[in-house]
This record gives sequence, C-alpha cells and structure tokens, in this order.
Amino acid sequence: MKRTPAPVTDTPSTERPRRRSARRTVRPLAAAALAALLLAGCGGQNAAKPPAPAGQAGQGGAPGAAAPAGGDAATPADGSQSGTGAGAATGAGAGAGRAEQALARSEPQKITIPSLGLTSSLETLRQNGDGTMQTPKDPALAGWYEPGPTPGSQGPAVIAGHVTWNGASAVFEKLKTMKGGDTIKVTRKDGKTVTFTVDKVSEYPKAEFPTLEVYKNLDHAGLRLVTCGGDFDPKKHYYDSNVVVFARMTGAA
Repeated sequence: MKRTPAPVTDTPSTERPRRRSARRTVRPLAAAALAALLLAGCGGQNAAKPPAPAGQAGQGGAPGAAAPAGGDAATPADGSQSGTGAGAATGAGAGAGRAEQALARSEPQKITIPSLGLTSSLETLRQNGDGTMQTPKDPALAGWYEPGPTPGSQGPAVIAGHVTWNGASAVFEKLKTMKGGDTIKVTRKDGKTVTFTVDKVSEYPKAEFPTLEVYKNLDHAGLRLVTCGGDFDPKKHYYDSNVVVFARMTGAA
C-alpha cells in the first residue's frame, strides 16, 4: 500500500484508528480521500501554499494539483440525491445499472464517452514532491490517477481532465452535460474494454467538497471523472467549483 502524504489542503480530520484491524479498513479510504483533495484545484489556491501546478497559473480550467480533489460532486452521506445543499446533481440515478464483478488491476489506455463524442488516450498522473497530484500535461488528454484503483478493479478509479486551457476548450469541457444513463468505456492494458454507466453528475463549491463520500471504499468497480466548474476568476485563474461524474462498471468485454 502506498504511503499517504501529509495533507496540504483542507482535509476532513480522521481520528487515528486504535486497533490494527480498524486501520486496515480506514487507511485505504484516507489515502484515496487525500489524493482526491490534492487532485483538482482547477487553478485554485492551496490552503498551505499556492504552488502553480500544470494548467494553473495562466491557464484557467485545469483540474489543478492545489485545491480540492479535482472532483466536486458527491453523494450525500445518507445516499440521497436531492440535488440540494452543497451541490446540484443532474441525472441522478437515471442510469444506475447492476454493477459487474470487479476485475484484476490493469492500467487504462483510453477513455471513450459516446454521448460527448470524446475519445482520449490517458496520461498517467502521480504525485508531486509536495504531495499534490499531477495534472494532465496535454489539455487535450485526460489522465488517470495511478496510485488509486484502475478502472474495472474494485474501488473508485479517478480520471481527471482540464475544462479549459488558456481560454480554449479542453478535453472535459462538456463533462458537466453528461446525464445519468450515459455510458463510458475504458480500454485497459489487458485488452479488456470496461463499460461504466453514469449514476449521477454533480457540481459542488470547492469549500464544500464531500471528500470521504466521493472517494470512500467501494464493494464494486466505480469510476469518477473530474474537472472544474462554476464561475471562473480570471485574476486568480481559479474555478470555484468542481464537476464530478459518478459511474459504476456494468460490463466488460
């Protein structure tokens, strides 16, 4: 298991588990949640220090490495999808399909979203030396967060992409228009193509990003697509919200 870096942004406090058995359950969640928080600042500012990750200063719509994890959508703790409160969900539950049995780990090579007419090869995103997550270097490409689950393996796999770049459209510009029931296909290194069905699409203010719910451990193969949303401040090169697409694996071939 990879070591969790020290927090560099606002992260929900998690009480240290007292027993070893409890630690085995909590640590994967904490690691995923933290990585998520470090994913997409979208040109935002880091609570501890404001580094300038790829696509941040001077760019605009990067799911940056400085602020809340490139995704700002979430399902309330009670599982409801009212679309009120911290964020609004669209197409919630409309495409909820039966989750297929998770596969072994295999790196993703390509993502295809038919409803958006989008196909992109995938960069591999790791962590920077300061603990923040890397962002895609090419605004035309999405990137997969390598320390997390692979699409199709158990857990919430994360794929992030820029929404704009220097004022121009980027790979995930239309992500917020997706709806429940839309499909996402990810081609893996093992030759399998995994199909995910969208459960919901949400947008939340970064300050109210429900990290633990979005990146919690799952009993199935899930997928989160993350980009920026909301209003853009051209002076700070900062989007005030994140858009997250929630999906689950419903097929593999």
